[in-house]
Amino acid sequence: MEEERENKSNNEADYVVKSEDAQLKSDHRYAAGVVTGLLSAVCIFIILIAVGIFWLHGRISVGGIFGGGGSSANIVNNSVRAKINELTAAIDEYYYEDVDTKDLTEGLYKGLFEGLDDPYSVYYTEEEYQEMMISTSAQYYGIGAVLQQDPKTMQVQIKKIYDNTPAQEAGLKDDDLVISVEDIDARSMELSELVTHIRGKENSRVHLVISREGESEYLEFDVRRGKVDVPTVDGQMLEDNIGYIIIAEFGEATAESFIQKVEQLQKQGMEKLVVDLRDNPGGMLSSVSEILDYILPEGLIVYTEDKHGNRQEVTSDAEHYMELPMAVLINGHSASCSEIFAGAIRDYDYGTLIGTTTYGKGVVQTVRPLSDRSAIKLTTARYFTPKGENIHGTGIAPDIELKYKYTGKKGEEYDYEKDNQVRKAVSELKRMGE
Repeated sequence: MEEERENKSNNEADYVVKSEDAQLKSDHRYAAGVVTGLLSAVCIFIILIAVGIFWLHGRISVGGIFGGGGSSANIVNNSVRAKINELTAAIDEYYYEDVDTKDLTEGLYKGLFEGLDDPYSVYYTEEEYQEMMISTSAQYYGIGAVLQQDPKTMQVQIKKIYDNTPAQEAGLKDDDLVISVEDIDARSMELSELVTHIRGKENSRVHLVISREGESEYLEFDVRRGKVDVPTVDGQMLEDNIGYIIIAEFGEATAESFIQKVEQLQKQGMEKLVVDLRDNPGGMLSSVSEILDYILPEGLIVYTEDKHGNRQEVTSDAEHYMELPMAVLINGHSASCSEIFAGAIRDYDYGTLIGTTTYGKGVVQTVRPLSDRSAIKLTTARYFTPKGENIHGTGIAPDIELKYKYTGKKGEEYDYEKDNQVRKAVSELKRMGE
């Protein structure tokens, strides 16, 4: 979960689902992931502390996080200054080209954050921060591709190209490997961060270097950015009055869409529900909180704690809750807000988790602009499930472990009957009614 989001409401996450008909007729495993230019991957709240503006509806604040000096306050002592001078003198004397002093200074700042060994904590130059703000505003534009990153190798792959999008027009294809974005090695940063460099102003272009199976050399594309709208919720009625809802990410309109889909299926006689969070990388805390408030009885949904022990809670009220037998599908790409959802459902014993262990992101990020118009994104707190578990680095294990297997052929219409995890969820829900 992150206190910054890279989508329309200044929150972060990634993901996608097509329109109801088209999505359910495509390969499900390729229809969810991270949508470049749409969102980014994690639960976030962007907090502009300098001007006192709390984005993401102020559902969680982090007062005191940046106050006071700590053990790192005196890091630039005389010895460090002397070494910096020695290093810069060597560069000035021996480096084969002239160097911009500003670039070296910015490099020092970035290096300070790299010393944290935390992929989520980042220093932004003024230019990078402005680009990030563009990508998190309501006026962001992307290319219409679903991206996925291997958590071990950091390799980024295009999992899906949507029809009639800039990515399709440029000639990008499913399964392409992203080597670089502009001059950035795609493996050098977390996907949510990389996506901010793919999004940008409307009709501007982003340069991508791609590796494609069957091609002996890298391919290069200048892709025009444009507005891409992809719904985040889809679903259908399965057998025996079992509803099936896919949440591809937790975006600004996801909660409303989820509630509408539930009510639509209930009118069709839904008595039990499968919620599919596979490959859902996260999104807005306010979005997942609203959905859980709709599902769960009164009580705690999630809480955060910083290193000083300051605790902030998000709760469900007593106005509405669902009383439907439920199964939730998860996998290793279910992250952040998806893990908040899965953790709350598990802790309230409101459903059965089926699939494989989730990604394991249980920390919160805060974005803070600095006086010179640069900014920092810093991991500032851990989040905990209702029963007090922090899942960072471990993830949430399913109640029923089952590796994904789809018996249909690639390119054929998606058929839930051939998806072993959906079939297992259906059989478990049937068993509950026996």
